[in-house]
Amino acid sequence: MRLAEIIGLRPQPAAGLLVTLTRRCPLSCAHCSTGSGPASAERPDPGDLRRFVASFTGRDRPEVMMLTGGEPLLMPGLVRDLALSAREKGTRTAVLSGMFFARARTVPKAVLRAAASVDHFSASLDLHHEREVPREKVFAALRELSATGTRVSLHLTGTGPDDPYLAEATAAVDREFGGTLPVLVNEIRAFGRAAAWARPARAVRTDDGAAPAPCAMAAWPVVAFDGTVIACCNQHAVDRRPVPPHLRLGHVAEDTWGTVRARALDSPLLRMVRTVGPLHLRARHAPNEPPAASYCDACHQLSALPGAVAAAERTASGAAGALLDLTVSRGRSAHGATALVRAHGCAPYAAWVERPAPGGPEAVR
Repeated sequence: MRLAEIIGLRPQPAAGLLVTLTRRCPLSCAHCSTGSGPASAERPDPGDLRRFVASFTGRDRPEVMMLTGGEPLLMPGLVRDLALSAREKGTRTAVLSGMFFARARTVPKAVLRAAASVDHFSASLDLHHEREVPREKVFAALRELSATGTRVSLHLTGTGPDDPYLAEATAAVDREFGGTLPVLVNEIRAFGRAAAWARPARAVRTDDGAAPAPCAMAAWPVVAFDGTVIACCNQHAVDRRPVPPHLRLGHVAEDTWGTVRARALDSPLLRMVRTVGPLHLRARHAPNEPPAASYCDACHQLSALPGAVAAAERTASGAAGALLDLTVSRGRSAHGATALVRAHGCAPYAAWVERPAPGGPEAVR
């Protein structure tokens, strides 16, 4: 599975499932959005995860399952079990790793077996990771992992378009892999351990929500570190307890994928969040409420605003609401992976997700 395929599916509601296997990580990167580290113990029950993934069916399943953390490859056996179970139903699996194991001379056999079971392997790399795992070791491990037949890519982060680290690191990737390695370049945001020093996300005016501003985060369900399934991948929403009622889709100990998917797709409030955004809904149907502190705060409050809930029920219920949701998501996907990254990642490097270059090799070999 190519990186661009994964990105291209991102706007489509319930086309993917994000699963956090553990908050624990051997690394202690200064920018970690989840606040993961060696002492973190929180994780969903592995048995519950196996049962939940086993509930996929050939007719009702996500197109792709993304395994992340923390560090998912602290449990390579679980990664392999979940990937193989998902594959039986037609779901492809991707895994994102901090590459702690690359510090060894060779990739551990258990990690190689896990890599061979997934359809895409993405490695994190940035200035903070490089302080714990040298770049040349990450590159060497990617070559070894690619030899299993699994497609590989790099997830690179920096402080912004003008970050000299991004220019230097992408040049190094080109020298090493000759244009054959796809790269997703994102900007570090003020989440987790970076909350105290990273610049905040692009500001969206909360006092003027008349123009629709659809949410890009509420498409794929997310299995959080406690097993709760949430409709939003924003880290504040993933960690927030209690979960706002319209964002809580269930729990892996209690629900099946079919139940979670139906809740994600059929909720009129979530449909409106995905198609016009919480600020528009709030401005039109709860105009007397005080301005929200942020775009996400406006969303988190929606369940408590009767006018907004009633408007969502009127506008986005039933077949008409489903068609609206589908039309907007297909419109976003139609622009392609590069356009999506340009809008939500680090714009000058957006085209890197489409590599390998036309005519080049299909994978790093």
